[in-house]
Amino acid sequence: MRADAQRETAHGRGSLAAGSALYLVATPIGNLEDITLRALRVLKEVDVIACEDTRQTQVLLSHYGIQTRTVSYHEHNEMTKAAELVVDLESGGKIALVTDAGMPGISDPGFRLIALAIRHHVPVVPIPGASAFLAALVASGLPTDSFRFSGFLPAKSGQRRKLLESVRESPRTQVFYEAPHRLLETLTDVVEVLGEDRHIVVAREVTKIHEEFLRGRATEVRSQLSARDSVKGEITLLIAKAESGEVRATGSEMSVAQRVKQIMDEDQVDEKGALKKVAKERGIGKSEVYREFQRTK
Repeated sequence: MRADAQRETAHGRGSLAAGSALYLVATPIGNLEDITLRALRVLKEVDVIACEDTRQTQVLLSHYGIQTRTVSYHEHNEMTKAAELVVDLESGGKIALVTDAGMPGISDPGFRLIALAIRHHVPVVPIPGASAFLAALVASGLPTDSFRFSGFLPAKSGQRRKLLESVRESPRTQVFYEAPHRLLETLTDVVEVLGEDRHIVVAREVTKIHEEFLRGRATEVRSQLSARDSVKGEITLLIAKAESGEVRATGSEMSVAQRVKQIMDEDQVDEKGALKKVAKERGIGKSEVYREFQRTK
């Protein structure tokens, strides 16, 4: 990092130092007061603010009377826009990168521009602040000494269950983002893959007006949410490590015949319906499930 950027980072006061730099500015994830004084100063003093959504960022800028020019930088234009912004940086420009909420680059656009700036020896300066998964983690009540954040869970059930299976014996807290319309389906997968007694936390709308933390066994939390008309808002799902001595025959451990019988008994569906569900759970074809069913029947 150049000496002028080092001085700005070290002292944290006054105007930005001379010379180009890419500033990664964390913005509020809900409450507009959750922004640092340094972040506000940087947003006022840079030449341009690259935004995931200029309309969303403008709400924040207007709230604090910031009139800096904005440009669009999002997942659909970052291939070309990153190169354009780096040209500006190499010409001595100062650019702030922001996303709709939280820290740029965390499950949001930014990595391509950051990597390109570094490759071109442009100073990259993080301006820390709000982060949804960290806020949810520290308030969850689950262990924070060792955790893993994995971004959004896969949208397809078979891939999601495979990922959950891979962390079933993990010794650390697992943290994910999830879309609200998939949450109940995901919690069903958690119950069937990790067990109904696994401790989980669903953090919803963190820092916003309707902030909510649902803590408890996976089956209890799922029941609470399934009783609602709908689930809305931004979701962080936290999964505790397996309790000492916890042993349970989960859906993925059972034979196909055992799982089919369990589904028929619990869901009150016929054999065909149960076979279809097992195929979806395990991410394999229905014909393959049927052959395995006949073999282990």
